[in-house]
Parts: sequence; structure tokens; C-alpha cells
Amino acid sequence: MEFRPCIDIHNGKVKQIVGASLRDAGDTATENFVAEDSAADFALYYKEKGLRGGHVILLNARDSEYYEATKEQAFGALRAYPGGLQVGGGITADNAFEFIEAGASHVIVTSYVFAGGEIHYDRLEKLVNTVGREHLVLDVSCRRQPDGNYYVVTDRWQNLTKECVNEALLTRLSTYADEFLVHAVDVEGQANGIESELAQLLGDWAKQQEQKDASKRTVQITYAGGVSSFADLEELRRRGNDRIHVTIGSALDLFGGAMSFEEVVSYCK
Repeated sequence: MEFRPCIDIHNGKVKQIVGASLRDAGDTATENFVAEDSAADFALYYKEKGLRGGHVILLNARDSEYYEATKEQAFGALRAYPGGLQVGGGITADNAFEFIEAGASHVIVTSYVFAGGEIHYDRLEKLVNTVGREHLVLDVSCRRQPDGNYYVVTDRWQNLTKECVNEALLTRLSTYADEFLVHAVDVEGQANGIESELAQLLGDWAKQQEQKDASKRTVQITYAGGVSSFADLEELRRRGNDRIHVTIGSALDLFGGAMSFEEVVSYCK
């Protein structure tokens, strides 16, 4: 299990928010933390610590009055740590290469692929042709529904799709992507414990893929949502069969929380 740092940008500032509270109307969100430092400052800090694979997320829609300020912050981070960070938020086949050129190791895509509540495989293929599978992360962030299953959510976690996150979906999508990023949206930003069953599902799938062909590099998975203690980290390691990575936001002292950033990095190593 690796620790993957994060830089979430909303209204031109690095923030930690409650994921389920994000609304495009009025560019509002419940804030846990608003940083004085820039996205580039955080990127340089992660570079100094030798942490790779972190994600920079633009939380404003492209038609927002704040989008350009948010984008400029993101570009600052990518320029500060070229090749060390992934970037997501409003990525399409038309603009993906712009972010790769700016220094992103990968682009993270959700809404463009899951448009209208279902997967558009033609768009997936266009993305692969544009940036290459090795530079593509699919965000399959999800919410649990009354039937007990998790379904992908899009448009900054505001819209539910009909795509169920299960082994079959992960297997199909793995042929297009280098990694998966999975936010457990119902607990994102709440630092109140992980979605254990989701972690188990992801860990079981990763283990099965590894067992099918040990010589083949399996698709990496990063889980986000609800981690608030080292007990949660241990639960994630166990449920995930020590095969999924983790990102932590609001719970870290770096963002005003109680968990030591240094101790988390050490633990995950």
C-alpha cells in the first residue's frame, strides 16, 4: 500500500471539502480546510518527500467563473513537479494532452467517459489514442445505493450513473487504463471511517487479477474516503489485501486534521 498525496483545488484555492456537499450552482461546498499555500507549494513539498502518483483535482466546472483560476493553480503544481502528479477535473480527449504537456504523468477521467449515465467506449478509445493507456486513470468514484451496490457518480460526484462498480466493470475498464481512482463519495471528506465493503471489493479484484497472470502488471487502484486513523489504514490494508493505495485529505495535519503526515508516509512505506 502506497500513500498518494492530493491537491484539491476549488475556486482557485487548495481546499479539503466534504465531497457530497459540492455544488456547481454558486460554486459552493462545505469546507474542512482552506490553504494559504498555493498548489505549487504543495507539489514541491510532495516532490521533496519523494511521493509520486498524487492527484491534482480541479473541482470547478469548466463554465465556472473560477475555472481559469483553478486551472492555473493546477498548472502551477504540474510545472513544479513534472511527471510526479496526476490531474483530473473536466478532462476530455480534446484537452487531455494539454495537461500531459504541462507535466502530468496521467490524466484522470470520469464524466467525459460516463456521460449521460453510461460508459462511452468510443470516448475511451479516443482518450487512449490521444494520450496512451499508460497515461490514463479512470475515476470510478461511487456511492452506495439501496440495492447494496456501488454506482459510479459523475460531474463532481453530483450525478448518479447506472454503472455498477463490480468485478465485471473493473475488468472491462482495465483494458483501457493504467490505474483506477476510487472515491467513496458518501464518506469523502468526513474522516469518519472507510467504506469497508468497497475496499474489500477492490482488494479482491486486484488479487484475482494478480493471480490470473503474475507476470503481468496489474492496474493500480487508489482508494479515497473516510480515513481518519491508523486503525482505518490497517483496515484498508487488510480489506484491500495490501494491494490498493490510499489518499488522505481532511484527516491529515497538513490540512488541519489529527493524523501526522510524516507518520502516514512512514506507515505506508
